[in-house]
Amino acid sequence: MKYWAALVLALSLNATANLLMKMGMNTVQEAGGLFRGGAVSAVKAVLTSTTLMIGLFCFAANAALYMFALQSKTLKISLAYPIMVGGGFALIALVARFHPMLAERLTWGQWVGVAMVLAGVVVIATQAQATPT
Repeated sequence: MKYWAALVLALSLNATANLLMKMGMNTVQEAGGLFRGGAVSAVKAVLTSTTLMIGLFCFAANAALYMFALQSKTLKISLAYPIMVGGGFALIALVARFHPMLAERLTWGQWVGVAMVLAGVVVIATQAQATPT
């Protein structure tokens, strides 16, 4: 159970990191872009952005928790990775749609695609449980 909890927390941190990167980069872009003054300026822009730094921390914490989950003898990578990617994709789509700073518009076709990705993860998960090890 602790490995599943780590996987779910890793998924949440990964989605959070991606959303924070997008929000942080919106601000950087408004100031002229990441590499407007070269590589040193880009590093400075990242290091001085609280949003980007928290996002990077979330990525690091995600990696640590994901590695912890992968050490499980029963949680297969063929199940963990689809949950991480598919779940993160759906979570990001939902937050990006309803967060006022992002307010992304998704068409009905895109929502169907999100549902299909989640359905695929469910199929993978149920089949992984049925497959003998």
